Amino acid sequence: VLNAGLSAFSDRKLFQGFISTRFNKKLYLVGDIGFEKNVYQKNAYDASANGFFGKLGAYYMLVMDSENELNGFYGGGKLAASVYKQEYAKIPIKGFSGSNSSTSYPASSQSSYWIEANIGGRIKLFQTRFYIDAQVQPRYLLYSTKQDGITPMIVPGFGKSSGKFNMGFSWYIAYQF
Repeated sequence: VLNAGLSAFSDRKLFQGFISTRFNKKLYLVGDIGFEKNVYQKNAYDASANGFFGKLGAYYMLVMDSENELNGFYGGGKLAASVYKQEYAKIPIKGFSGSNSSTSYPASSQSSYWIEANIGGRIKLFQTRFYIDAQVQPRYLLYSTKQDGITPMIVPGFGKSSGKFNMGFSWYIAYQF
């Protein structure tokens, strides 16, 4: 809900949800699904991407609260993939004698795959069935398809980056069924 509200004031449109289930006392299985639309306008590049992403993984409760074993700190990992459309409206090109020009590429379908670690914590909100869950997510891009050899500048679900490493942060409001 927060991401949807912030989307009205930024170029980034992100809608994401997750589900987790307890596998045993300390191990949880988790899955995320989402849609992101974003632009990259930096260093004379003008690119946009939009598409769906999904993540599957698990996390292990490292420290649990003695009064409520669902509260605590955890660590884990996920495998993730994104299928999206990207378009380059402007790509800088260095010319002869230092002259600058640019070119563009039409929209094309791409896909990317990455792994991410999850380090976070969860705490119950008062005497309700709601929890706040916050985590940091170091991400490493394993593979991306490329349009004419150009490394993607935006990957939905992974973030903006021309490198293979990226850091994410997320927080959720979760409901216990």
